[in-house]
Amino acid sequence: MLKGAGTLIAASVAPSVGSAEQRVIVNDASRLNPTPVAVHLTVRTDAEAEFIARLRTELQTAAAAKRPFAVAVARHSMGGQSIPRDGTAITATTGTCEIDSGRMTFRASAGTTWRDVIASLDKAGYSPAVMQSNNDFGVASTFCVNAHGWPVPYGPFGSTVRAIRLMMADGSILKCTPEENSELFGLAMGGYGLFGVVLDVEAALVPNVLLKPTFEKMPSRDFAQRFLAVVGDEHVKMAYGRMSVARHGFFEEALLGSYRPLPTPAEGLPQATSKGSLSTLSRDIYRAQIGSEVAKRARWLAETKLATMTSGAATRNSLMNEPVANLADWDMSRTDILHEYFVAPERFAEFVHACQEVIPASGLEFLNVTLRYLKPDPQNVLAYARERRISAVMSFSQSVTPDGEYKMLTMTEALIDPVVALGGAFYLPYRLHARHDQVRAAYPRFDEFVERKKYYDPGLLFRNLLWGTYVDA
Repeated sequence: MLKGAGTLIAASVAPSVGSAEQRVIVNDASRLNPTPVAVHLTVRTDAEAEFIARLRTELQTAAAAKRPFAVAVARHSMGGQSIPRDGTAITATTGTCEIDSGRMTFRASAGTTWRDVIASLDKAGYSPAVMQSNNDFGVASTFCVNAHGWPVPYGPFGSTVRAIRLMMADGSILKCTPEENSELFGLAMGGYGLFGVVLDVEAALVPNVLLKPTFEKMPSRDFAQRFLAVVGDEHVKMAYGRMSVARHGFFEEALLGSYRPLPTPAEGLPQATSKGSLSTLSRDIYRAQIGSEVAKRARWLAETKLATMTSGAATRNSLMNEPVANLADWDMSRTDILHEYFVAPERFAEFVHACQEVIPASGLEFLNVTLRYLKPDPQNVLAYARERRISAVMSFSQSVTPDGEYKMLTMTEALIDPVVALGGAFYLPYRLHARHDQVRAAYPRFDEFVERKKYYDPGLLFRNLLWGTYVDA
């Protein structure tokens, strides 16, 4: 262990000669990407000067050795987007969160998680304008994948970011905003760490409020129009949708949940909990869906009947403050795999039809779909929402076997084709199963992104498995 003033660095270094058992292996949330790295450092970021000095040293060492470099917090991406094969992997931890109520922003350092942000903002009566939907993730990481949440009416997280500080490959630090170094800002936003290390993020906050839910059940063909009407209501502060995942009637019914403010209680707002908004349905019911159509139907009944009757008011922070563990699977023979697709509201019914044609026929265990609204995201070069979009966040339970991986890859390719034909896109932080042509069809500026990457990082220091799959391959 290497110790410094206020900073603790855990170092794992692969030996130059040795057996496979001695190699340092890094994995991600999928548990399907065990990857050897040369060095893995876990670094506390709350001592800023020492953190920056350490990063510069490691960047210089990695550049001299011509090995790739990547920084991560939780590694919840599922395709090795935060893993540098045979390179230097940094895990940032223990960040800070500072509030500027005059600017209505908060500043989070590299290792800060959304759990940390909620804990800080909640005490002051504030809430992040947009937050990734689980609190385990790093704020800087959220910017690097440009994730979104379910507050409305917003675009992805990057649209609420006012500034970042970015450490470049040569160790220099640039402030990037929508106006200053704006090209780099749009490249680093959703740039998967390929342009530099995001040292901190300044993002918008809003008042925390108490919200009351309303639920509406409807045929899925009616969902998009009703969803647009709801998110267009200035009184609605959060909204999401669900669809039935039972094979009989797959995606035929939808549920729309929307949240409107209530007066602040005389005793003030309750402290944010970590239960989250979508945990009314218990983990046991959720996990029981694997291999059981009866459980899938029971889950839909529970969500559309029981949950709607028992869901009470909650603060904005409590609704968003949900850990991944709430619905996690502890069966090591299986892994939860996410997909996400983005389509225009006007094409949503066609998207539903494509899903009905592809997903049930795959034989994969499909557990959940959550629908969200996104405003356009004009500045991000790898934008998945160039126009307003409905996103469909999908959760599958996959066996950790070659057959399970083959089925997932085959189904993914088959579903991406109709989504792209509808003018839509798929999200890049998940399994790297899309073909090269599908990536470029969904992201028409991908080759521009690659060209600018080579301009800003000519030594290609910042690399990961995403880059290796779609550029180096």
